[in-house]
Amino acid sequence: MLGIERVTVRYGASVAVSAVTESAAKGEWVGLIGANGAGKSSLLRAAAQLVPYDGAVKVAGETMGRISPRRRARLVAYVPQQPELPAGMSAIDYTLLGRTPHIGYFGVESAEDQRVCAEVLDRIGLAGLAERHLSTLSGGELQRVVLARALAQDAPVLLLDEPTSALDLGRRVDALEFVDELQCVDELRRERGLTVLSAMHDLTLAAQFADRLVLMSGGQVVAAGVPADVLDEQLLSACFGARVRVLTDDEGQLLVVPQRTRRRIEC
Repeated sequence: MLGIERVTVRYGASVAVSAVTESAAKGEWVGLIGANGAGKSSLLRAAAQLVPYDGAVKVAGETMGRISPRRRARLVAYVPQQPELPAGMSAIDYTLLGRTPHIGYFGVESAEDQRVCAEVLDRIGLAGLAERHLSTLSGGELQRVVLARALAQDAPVLLLDEPTSALDLGRRVDALEFVDELQCVDELRRERGLTVLSAMHDLTLAAQFADRLVLMSGGQVVAAGVPADVLDEQLLSACFGARVRVLTDDEGQLLVVPQRTRRRIEC
């Protein structure tokens, strides 16, 4: 469904992403992990056609750089770290922007568009805030509205750049579980599964939700595979510059726990 072929991203003389080749199958969730500056966000922006790059990005066999922006918007939805948020716009109107690729050039939102957006807001726990202006929402609520807009876009590929960084623990899990449900064809009566490529800092949640993980460092892929293979203590310690422990709980879930490097000082 999503193919990234030898993609290189440069900012002036600096190489942020170096000849990365990766793919995501239909209905697969691939998590990008790595320290700050590893190249995760730059790779997502290249996939979203927001920065110049060398190489190719393909979705469902179509080369993204060769199709119209409207067609791209029907194939890929993108949730950035720092979205543009018009203060005077309501949550429902902002979510409706996600329906733009499905509306004619001189058309208006249909009852179906309204229904889709209302359902998304309800499922993500924002139904009661639909008419509130964005300027009155908390950081976590805003992040969920941005995710709702992307989900309302109804694209087969979803790119997420740290989608839960402003959410508290409960809402963080809720949001990821909602995205996870979107991949289940039967539950949402969809004719296709949702393919997700997401940058994630929380390695424990990444292990729980992603089917595969791609560990990046210095703009390159240093490991890729199922979470149990990628979340290696020595490898993570080297890439993140910190001591970590990888544990397994009673249910077989992986837990990535950072460790103090210095003893606690008693005052």
